[in-house]
Amino acid sequence: MKAFLRDVLTTFLLAALVYFGLRFTVQDFVVRQSSMEPNFHEGQRVLVVKVVYRFHAPERGDVIILHPPLATNPDAIPFIKRIIGLPGESVDIRNGEVRINGIKLKETYLNEPPNYTYHLDKVPDNQYFVLGDNRANSDDSHRGWTVPRENVVGKAWLTIWPLDRWGLVSNFGLSAQVSNATSPSQ
Repeated sequence: MKAFLRDVLTTFLLAALVYFGLRFTVQDFVVRQSSMEPNFHEGQRVLVVKVVYRFHAPERGDVIILHPPLATNPDAIPFIKRIIGLPGESVDIRNGEVRINGIKLKETYLNEPPNYTYHLDKVPDNQYFVLGDNRANSDDSHRGWTVPRENVVGKAWLTIWPLDRWGLVSNFGLSAQVSNATSPSQ
Protein backbone atom coordinates (compact mmCIF):
# COMPACT_ATOMS: atom_id res chain seq x y z
CA MET A 1 0.00 0.00 0.00
CA LYS A 2 2.86 2.40 0.80
CA ALA A 3 4.40 1.83 -2.63
CA PHE A 4 1.04 2.59 -4.29
CA LEU A 5 0.60 5.86 -2.34
CA ARG A 6 4.20 6.85 -3.08
CA ASP A 7 3.64 6.20 -6.81
CA VAL A 8 0.39 8.18 -6.83
CA LEU A 9 1.99 11.08 -4.95
CA THR A 10 5.05 11.04 -7.23
CA THR A 11 2.83 11.03 -10.33
CA PHE A 12 0.74 13.90 -8.96
CA LEU A 13 3.82 15.98 -8.07
CA LEU A 14 5.42 15.31 -11.45
CA ALA A 15 2.19 16.31 -13.26
CA ALA A 16 1.92 19.49 -11.17
CA LEU A 17 5.56 20.34 -11.89
CA VAL A 18 5.06 19.88 -15.65
CA TYR A 19 1.79 21.84 -15.61
CA PHE A 20 3.17 24.83 -13.71
CA GLY A 21 6.44 24.72 -15.68
CA LEU A 22 4.51 24.94 -18.94
CA ARG A 23 2.24 27.72 -17.64
CA PHE A 24 5.35 29.72 -16.70
CA THR A 25 7.01 29.28 -20.11
CA VAL A 26 4.19 28.88 -22.67
CA GLN A 27 0.66 30.29 -22.83
CA ASP A 28 -2.12 30.10 -25.37
CA PHE A 29 -3.64 33.29 -26.72
CA VAL A 30 -6.85 33.84 -28.68
CA VAL A 31 -6.69 36.60 -31.31
CA ARG A 32 -9.61 38.96 -30.65
CA GLN A 33 -8.89 41.70 -33.16
CA SER A 34 -8.56 42.05 -36.93
CA SER A 35 -5.47 44.25 -36.63
CA MET A 36 -3.06 41.51 -37.75
CA GLU A 37 -4.92 40.30 -40.84
CA PRO A 38 -4.06 38.74 -43.26
CA ASN A 39 -1.60 36.81 -41.05
CA PHE A 40 -3.78 36.33 -37.95
CA HIS A 41 -7.57 36.22 -37.85
CA GLU A 42 -10.08 36.74 -35.07
CA GLY A 43 -10.60 33.49 -33.16
CA GLN A 44 -7.21 32.06 -34.11
CA ARG A 45 -5.25 30.42 -31.28
CA VAL A 46 -1.54 31.03 -30.86
CA LEU A 47 1.00 29.61 -28.43
CA VAL A 48 3.20 32.30 -26.88
CA VAL A 49 6.67 31.69 -25.47
CA LYS A 50 6.83 33.83 -22.34
CA VAL A 51 10.45 33.22 -21.33
CA VAL A 52 12.23 33.90 -24.63
CA TYR A 53 12.87 37.56 -23.78
CA ARG A 54 14.62 36.61 -20.55
CA PHE A 55 17.47 35.36 -22.78
CA HIS A 56 17.53 38.14 -25.39
CA ALA A 57 15.79 41.41 -26.19
CA PRO A 58 12.77 41.57 -28.49
CA GLU A 59 13.77 42.02 -32.14
CA ARG A 60 12.32 43.84 -35.14
CA GLY A 61 9.80 41.65 -36.94
CA ASP A 62 8.84 39.62 -33.86
CA VAL A 63 5.11 39.07 -33.43
CA ILE A 64 4.40 39.72 -29.77
CA ILE A 65 1.53 39.59 -27.32
CA LEU A 66 1.37 42.70 -25.16
CA HIS A 67 -0.72 44.39 -22.53
CA PRO A 68 -2.03 47.63 -24.05
CA PRO A 69 0.00 50.45 -22.49
CA LEU A 70 -2.93 52.87 -22.29
CA ALA A 71 -5.43 50.39 -20.81
CA THR A 72 -7.02 51.60 -17.59
CA ASN A 73 -8.50 48.15 -16.99
CA PRO A 74 -5.91 45.58 -15.80
CA ASP A 75 -8.08 42.86 -17.37
CA ALA A 76 -7.98 44.49 -20.82
CA ILE A 77 -7.64 42.06 -23.72
CA PRO A 78 -3.96 41.70 -24.71
CA PHE A 79 -2.95 42.87 -28.19
CA ILE A 80 -1.02 41.00 -30.86
CA LYS A 81 1.34 43.24 -32.87
CA ARG A 82 4.61 43.19 -34.82
CA ILE A 83 7.71 44.99 -33.50
CA ILE A 84 8.82 47.60 -36.01
CA GLY A 85 11.00 50.06 -34.08
CA LEU A 86 13.52 49.29 -31.35
CA PRO A 87 14.65 51.57 -28.49
CA GLY A 88 16.60 54.58 -29.75
CA GLU A 89 15.49 54.31 -33.39
CA SER A 90 13.57 56.89 -35.41
CA VAL A 91 10.38 55.88 -37.22
CA ASP A 92 8.96 57.61 -40.27
CA ILE A 93 5.79 56.48 -42.04
CA ARG A 94 4.73 58.26 -45.21
CA ASN A 95 3.78 57.53 -48.81
CA GLY A 96 2.97 53.94 -47.85
CA GLU A 97 6.49 53.27 -46.59
CA VAL A 98 7.92 52.59 -43.15
CA ARG A 99 11.47 53.78 -42.57
CA ILE A 100 13.61 53.04 -39.54
CA ASN A 101 16.56 55.43 -39.14
CA GLY A 102 15.96 56.37 -42.79
CA ILE A 103 16.09 52.77 -44.04
CA LYS A 104 12.99 51.57 -45.89
CA LEU A 105 11.51 48.30 -44.62
CA LYS A 106 10.35 45.70 -47.12
CA GLU A 107 7.17 44.41 -45.50
CA THR A 108 6.15 41.39 -47.56
CA TYR A 109 3.64 40.30 -44.90
CA LEU A 110 1.25 43.22 -45.64
CA ASN A 111 -1.72 43.23 -48.01
CA GLU A 112 -1.82 47.02 -48.07
CA PRO A 113 0.76 49.62 -47.06
CA PRO A 114 -0.06 52.21 -44.39
CA ASN A 115 -2.25 55.07 -45.62
CA TYR A 116 -1.21 57.57 -42.96
CA THR A 117 1.74 59.72 -42.01
CA TYR A 118 3.58 59.39 -38.70
CA HIS A 119 6.97 60.44 -37.38
CA LEU A 120 8.76 59.60 -34.14
CA ASP A 121 12.23 61.07 -33.56
CA LYS A 122 13.26 58.39 -31.09
CA VAL A 123 11.63 55.29 -29.61
CA PRO A 124 12.09 55.73 -25.84
CA ASP A 125 14.59 53.56 -23.98
CA ASN A 126 13.23 50.14 -22.98
CA GLN A 127 10.17 50.61 -25.24
CA TYR A 128 9.11 49.33 -28.66
CA PHE A 129 7.22 50.75 -31.63
CA VAL A 130 4.65 48.18 -32.80
CA LEU A 131 2.23 48.04 -35.72
CA GLY A 132 -0.53 45.67 -36.74
CA ASP A 133 -0.18 43.97 -40.12
CA ASN A 134 -3.62 45.37 -41.04
CA ARG A 135 -2.26 48.91 -41.06
CA ALA A 136 -5.59 50.53 -42.01
CA ASN A 137 -7.38 48.98 -39.03
CA SER A 138 -5.04 48.75 -36.06
CA ASP A 139 -4.75 50.44 -32.68
CA ASP A 140 -0.98 50.55 -32.50
CA SER A 141 2.02 52.83 -32.04
CA HIS A 142 1.09 55.11 -34.94
CA ARG A 143 -1.60 56.43 -32.58
CA GLY A 144 1.08 57.94 -30.37
CA TRP A 145 2.05 55.22 -27.89
CA THR A 146 4.95 52.82 -27.56
CA VAL A 147 5.15 49.57 -25.60
CA PRO A 148 7.18 49.43 -22.39
CA ARG A 149 9.28 46.25 -22.14
CA GLU A 150 7.34 45.16 -19.04
CA ASN A 151 4.10 45.10 -21.08
CA VAL A 152 5.43 42.43 -23.45
CA VAL A 153 3.91 39.05 -22.52
CA GLY A 154 5.95 37.01 -24.98
CA LYS A 155 6.70 36.05 -28.56
CA ALA A 156 4.08 34.35 -30.73
CA TRP A 157 5.50 30.95 -31.62
CA LEU A 158 2.95 28.49 -33.00
CA THR A 159 -0.54 28.77 -34.45
CA ILE A 160 -2.62 25.86 -33.13
CA TRP A 161 -6.19 26.66 -34.23
CA PRO A 162 -7.86 26.40 -36.65
CA LEU A 163 -6.06 23.30 -37.83
CA ASP A 164 -5.71 24.52 -41.43
CA ARG A 165 -3.63 27.47 -40.12
CA TRP A 166 -1.45 25.26 -37.87
CA GLY A 167 2.27 26.08 -38.04
CA LEU A 168 5.12 28.26 -36.88
CA VAL A 169 4.51 32.00 -36.68
CA SER A 170 6.45 33.94 -39.31
CA ASN A 171 8.69 36.52 -37.70
CA PHE A 172 10.59 38.76 -40.10
CA GLY A 173 13.97 39.86 -38.82
CA LEU A 174 16.01 42.81 -40.00
CA SER A 175 17.59 41.01 -42.98
CA ALA A 176 14.14 40.03 -44.28
CA GLN A 177 12.78 43.56 -43.90
CA VAL A 178 15.55 45.75 -45.27
CA SER A 179 14.82 46.44 -48.91
CA ASN A 180 17.33 46.92 -51.69
CA ALA A 181 16.63 50.66 -51.49
CA THR A 182 18.33 51.24 -48.15
CA SER A 183 19.52 54.81 -48.35
CA PRO A 184 17.45 57.60 -46.83
CA SER A 185 17.34 59.46 -50.14
CA GLN A 186 15.51 56.69 -52.01
